[in-house]
Amino acid sequence: MRAATLLLVTDVDSTLIRDEVIEVLARAVGPDAERHVADVTERAMNGELDFAASLAERLRMLEGLPVSVLDAARAEITVTDGVPALIAAVHERGGAVAAVSGGFHEVLDPLAAELGIDHARANRLEVTDGRLTGRSLGPVIDGAAKRDTLESLRLNLGVPRERVVAVGDGANDLLMMAAAGTSVAFCAKPAVREQATHVVDVPDFRELIALLPEAAPR
Repeated sequence: MRAATLLLVTDVDSTLIRDEVIEVLARAVGPDAERHVADVTERAMNGELDFAASLAERLRMLEGLPVSVLDAARAEITVTDGVPALIAAVHERGGAVAAVSGGFHEVLDPLAAELGIDHARANRLEVTDGRLTGRSLGPVIDGAAKRDTLESLRLNLGVPRERVVAVGDGANDLLMMAAAGTSVAFCAKPAVREQATHVVDVPDFRELIALLPEAAPR
């Protein structure tokens, strides 16, 4: 892994993108499922529910959907304004960008490749006979996993903690944000706003450029 001068780690759903992917998927089940999934998501992001348990409950609503819903979801999501500009600014400073998500690799991976994101980690959906089983594979990417991913990347890239920026909006981002030198509550829930070093309420990633560490001296 090539060394970097700074590291920016961002949440994905309602941060890097304006959507909650699991709600987009639930839309294919029907309005009742979409409303239930949205309600559980809201409560989890406010810190009212355990993230892993809330994810399992929401995934059960998707059981039986054809895997083609993933292509439809990828086509539907909207990247937050200013994302390419922020990524370019990080790269110009010799930094790396990571997207760490409680969502799904099946949607994140092509998006990360398109945007030039250097590292991506998310949950994986279980599929059998071309249909979602309503379960995920492997360890759940919860708040602790997000923090551990940030810390592993920081150490492997040789980035001092004070040159790490973490961006999130929900309770499952708090551990990750606490491990960074700069933490940004991006259009975030109240608990996140209270604990972040910076608050950005404009849904545009260009607002974050001014918060990046300056280019490291050569």
